[in-house]
Amino acid sequence: LILLMAAALLAAGFTDNQPKEKSGRGASMPETQKNLKTVTLAGGCFWCVEADFEKLPGVIEAISGYTGGRGDNPTYGDYAQKGHVEAVQVIYDPAKISYPQLLDYFWRHVDPTDAGGQFVDRGAQYRSAIFYQDAEQKQLAEASRQALAKSNRFSKPIVTEILPLTEFYRAEDYHQDYYQTHAVKYKYYRWNSGRDQFIQKVWGEGQAAAADPPGDPKYAKPDDAALRQKLTPRQYQVTQQEGTEPAFQNEYWDNKKAGIYVDIVSGEPLFISTDKYDSGTGWPSFTKPLEPGNIVEREDRKLFSKRTEVRSKHGNSHLGHVFADGPAPTGLRYCMNSAALRFIPKEYLEKAGYGKYLKFLGPDQHPGK
Repeated sequence: LILLMAAALLAAGFTDNQPKEKSGRGASMPETQKNLKTVTLAGGCFWCVEADFEKLPGVIEAISGYTGGRGDNPTYGDYAQKGHVEAVQVIYDPAKISYPQLLDYFWRHVDPTDAGGQFVDRGAQYRSAIFYQDAEQKQLAEASRQALAKSNRFSKPIVTEILPLTEFYRAEDYHQDYYQTHAVKYKYYRWNSGRDQFIQKVWGEGQAAAADPPGDPKYAKPDDAALRQKLTPRQYQVTQQEGTEPAFQNEYWDNKKAGIYVDIVSGEPLFISTDKYDSGTGWPSFTKPLEPGNIVEREDRKLFSKRTEVRSKHGNSHLGHVFADGPAPTGLRYCMNSAALRFIPKEYLEKAGYGKYLKFLGPDQHPGK
């Protein structure tokens, strides 16, 4: 209980009032973003709301922040006293996803009947709300709330507020992308918050999966017969049977070349050389994933202690484990099996179809730090 309360007290974060990159208030919007729109939503802990919306196709970015209160320039230490709530400003492409679709997604990731907070987080600062920017957003939000009420999905009244957006203040950097920068802590907090259990209970198994974008067909997993032909015995044993290769006797533990690492089974991009470091363990280690959406983390108790297993999303390959003993800035060590990976050198990225990652491997970026 003490651990759960401590985890709950950690939950927080927010941004500003213009659609923009994660920068301070008053920054101008880049020319390429002028066709984008924003919606501002409160659904409890903004770590979770930001994580859910950044998975949604059509969403460019979600920014954690504070809004709805009286005091200016709130911080995590005083936003509640100033009457603000934790909220997330969602920047989206209206050509790919509509405002009503965003609202429908929002309803499926909060408890709209809870006036006292959200899940484990209690207090007015965690209440749910939709903040509208104009009359059209207000009208659509009210219609969406009314439709939810008439659906009889919930036995209790819908209490989510619909309020005018005044000022939106960006939260501290620590809270931005928390689900990526503090993945283990976030996973622990989220599971113990009760949010996902509530979503599954109310919306069913299908909705739990709907929180993730559909799998990319180009990274589809081959059938078992094809895998046995494609993979070496070691690669098959590691990826399909959750094996572990010997330390210091594997292909990439000391690889210092520039490039990316993809799943040996599906080809989905997983890690990049600029995030690789020498952990002294004898296995390739990284501080964070290249594509967090391609990583799935699961609890593993097979060795009589709780660990966090890392698998690929599309290939469902066992990759290794992640530990909270890595270097700054993430504090994480993604300890991977070389047998689960295929390394693509920088000079072959374009030809192999991974050219978009070249920008992360500039001349001043060196692997093996």
